[in-house]
Amino acid sequence: MILVRNLDLAVLALALPVFIVAGLPLGGYATAAVIWAMWRGIGAYTDRKAAEADEPRKVVGIATGSMIGRGWLMGLTLLGVGLATNDDVGLSAAVLSVVLFTVSFTSRMILRPFEASGPGRPTPTS
Repeated sequence: MILVRNLDLAVLALALPVFIVAGLPLGGYATAAVIWAMWRGIGAYTDRKAAEADEPRKVVGIATGSMIGRGWLMGLTLLGVGLATNDDVGLSAAVLSVVLFTVSFTSRMILRPFEASGPGRPTPTS
């Protein structure tokens, strides 16, 4: 379970040698790594806050705000880096970020039935 939950971090680690061997800009890798660290950090914080919330509306608000906010943060950061540097850095950062998001989203969907039940969520056996 831990491996699947952190599969995105494994992909991020494996991407570094690919960037080096392929001659891709390391600035793109660094940008994607920083963005992904922020994405996961904010997500972990808001997941804890949502789990602590008692009202379903508050849980939904926190989860929705987190996803929308993190999406904008990622998009604007990638846009800013792409405009501030050359196209190769922005493009490589964007592609790696999309791959990391896809791996993270897929692994979360795979693990969802196995997670412990929370407020208002049925147990995995029911």
